[in-house]
Amino acid sequence: MEHSRDRDRDKGQEKEFPVVKLVKLNRTAKVVKGGRRFSFSALTVVGDKNGRVGYGFGKANDVSEAIRKSEEKARRNIVVLPTKNGTIPHEIQGLFKASRVLLKPACSGTGIIAGGPVRAIMEAAGVTDVLSKSIGASSQYNVVKATFECIANMMDAKALAKSRGKPLKELWG
Repeated sequence: MEHSRDRDRDKGQEKEFPVVKLVKLNRTAKVVKGGRRFSFSALTVVGDKNGRVGYGFGKANDVSEAIRKSEEKARRNIVVLPTKNGTIPHEIQGLFKASRVLLKPACSGTGIIAGGPVRAIMEAAGVTDVLSKSIGASSQYNVVKATFECIANMMDAKALAKSRGKPLKELWG
């Protein structure tokens, strides 16, 4: 039997991350004596449209269970994406294996110019204007990892000003 506080905790998480995007659902088949046995893997992105975003990868013998597992892992792997007026603060490039992702800030009204996985991440994070280019291998899992590499290496203006010991106004000019 599930405790009431566990249910309350789960309800809070659903409210906390309203955007859940399924990036990739894959079916694999294992040939056994009685025929084929299928298993599923799911890659999911969750976000709160306020700069917090995460991804998760789950595997199971059932589609809904694979999606649930990937969502759960995504909620545990949350990172903060610094945003400035609906876009990212600076141009950055991320690399994971053979996938390379280039993210550029864009002026207001541009929209999200990005392919599948990068678009899902940016929408979940609440970024409204960004330019991106995916270079190299197009494996969706590797593109997601490369995009999160970009997010991890992105500099936040407030943190940068504090580390340099200068006011934010002086940094922006």
